[in-house]
Amino acid sequence: MMTIRRSLAVMVAALIAGPAYSQSKPLAPPASDAMPPVELTVTLENGKPVCAPAELRLSADTNVELHIVSTANAPVTITADGQFENAKVLHADGDLVHVMSEKGYTVKQNGKGVLRLRTMKAGETAYGCTSTRNADAPFVGKLVLTPPAG
Repeated sequence: MMTIRRSLAVMVAALIAGPAYSQSKPLAPPASDAMPPVELTVTLENGKPVCAPAELRLSADTNVELHIVSTANAPVTITADGQFENAKVLHADGDLVHVMSEKGYTVKQNGKGVLRLRTMKAGETAYGCTSTRNADAPFVGKLVLTPPAG
């Protein structure tokens, strides 16, 4: 009976500790304490998603607040390689849903939301907006991450 209790205690401890092991490493402090708000708008033109600005410029390695406003009458998923992983997302609210692959966020039809995230290191990468109705015709823009101002 004592062995069963010990085994049960070990299993409970492992279950409690398990999620802690699966979490990502904490982020290093940001390069800047500023959290500038940036607006990203989503529309549909001829049934295809369009995100603006087409060239999204953000400070690299900085916490930013992305205000997303959609007037699209369909859900649209915003993606950028590596940027929307759980480790880089600080907070999301409103009409935003994190996609299972961690590669983006879906904005609900005519939705609004705020996404606070830590940007990646300086460089350029593509970002995309894809409508659930026209998955084969995504909008592709450029995410430019510039070194933060000293």
